[in-house]
Amino acid sequence: MCEPVHHPTHPLPHHHNDNEQDLLHHMPDLETVRSVAEAMKQLGDPSRLRIFWLLCHCEECVINVAAATGMSSPAVSHHLHLLKKAGLIVSRRSGKEMYYRAADTPLADKLHHTIEEISLISCPECTKPPAES
Repeated sequence: MCEPVHHPTHPLPHHHNDNEQDLLHHMPDLETVRSVAEAMKQLGDPSRLRIFWLLCHCEECVINVAAATGMSSPAVSHHLHLLKKAGLIVSRRSGKEMYYRAADTPLADKLHHTIEEISLISCPECTKPPAES
């Protein structure tokens, strides 16, 4: 996501600082920005944000996500569909059951940690006492 993209080499119409060309060289391409904007849009819904946070820490089925969030299974299924479409979660089938977890992508990982930093939430893995030797 940090790779430079091709931008016009002509200068901007107004020169305000010395790093304009460097900034333009590193500006993300439109498709990357759309992808991130869609992910952030999905996490703008409190229910989806809670579901995403939960799935960053465990793999769960719809029924357990519904129980953990106090939502109906159909509502959870709807939110899971949107999170999956945004590339934030993945699913796997085991028999008749579908299990969901956060996608193993840099975007999902950064959003997970950003949510915890912004809301001052501690990651469960970060607060476990050290294992006894």
